[in-house]
Amino acid sequence: MFRYPSDRAPVLLVLALSIIDFLIYFMVDDVWWLAGYTLLVIMPKGVICAWNHHHQHTLTFHAKPLNRLLEFFYALHTGVTTNLWVLHHVLGHHKNFLDQTRDESGWKRSNGGTMGVLEYTFTIACTAYYRGYQVGKKHPRVQRNFLLYSVLTLVGVALLCWFRFVPALLVFVLPMIISLLFTVWVTYEHHSGLDTDEAFHASYNNINRLFNFLTGNLGYHTAHHYRQGLHWSKLPELHESIKHLIPPRLMRDARFVLSES
Repeated sequence: MFRYPSDRAPVLLVLALSIIDFLIYFMVDDVWWLAGYTLLVIMPKGVICAWNHHHQHTLTFHAKPLNRLLEFFYALHTGVTTNLWVLHHVLGHHKNFLDQTRDESGWKRSNGGTMGVLEYTFTIACTAYYRGYQVGKKHPRVQRNFLLYSVLTLVGVALLCWFRFVPALLVFVLPMIISLLFTVWVTYEHHSGLDTDEAFHASYNNINRLFNFLTGNLGYHTAHHYRQGLHWSKLPELHESIKHLIPPRLMRDARFVLSES
C-alpha cells in the first residue's frame, strides 16, 4: 500500500485530524467553540503543509485512487489541491529557482529589489493557482488532473458550506486560506536574498532536529533541491554527503524560523 513505510505515521496523523475536523463540523454549533478549535489546529495544519509538499514530490501510495483520496484531505487542511504543487513547485520553482525572472516562487521584485516577507507571502499565495495553471500549459496531463480535482475539491467544500455554513467556514475554509498563506510565508526563508547561479549556495538549511522531525527533513533544503525526487526520509543521509559543498553561513539551527539562529 505505502511506497515507503516511514509515510505511515504522518498519514495516519493527517487522517486522524481529518476525522476530528468532520466530527467538529457535524457536532459543534457554538461559534466560539468552533473559533477556538480553528485557533487550536492552525499550527498542526501548518505542519501538514510540509507533508503535502513531500507527497506532491514523491507519491505516498502505489495505488492512484488512494493518492487522490489523500490529496483531497490534504487540500482541506492546506488549501493546496491535487497537482498544484507538482506544477507550481516541482515543475516550476525547482527548475527555475536560480533565475528570479522565471521562478514561480520568486523573491525578487521586477525592479531587482528583494521583497519583504509579507509582500512575498501575499504575492505568491494569491497567484499560486494562476502560476500553477500557466506551468500546466507545458504539461497538459498534469494540468488536466489539477483542474479536475481542484473543481471536485471546490464542489466538496461548497457542499460542506451549503449544509453547515458556519462550521464549514471555521473548520475548513479559513484554515485552508491560512495554511496556504503559512506555506508561502515559510518558503520565504528558503532562498530569499541568495542571488547566485550556484545551486549549493542558493538555499538556507535548518539542521534543527525538532524542525526536521515536524517537517519531514525539509530543513535539508539544499539536498532537497539537489535531488528533489528523493523521499524525505533519505534527505539527512544525502545532506551529510554534500554538506561540505554548502557554505557554513547557509547552515542554521532553529526550532521554527531561521532568524532564531
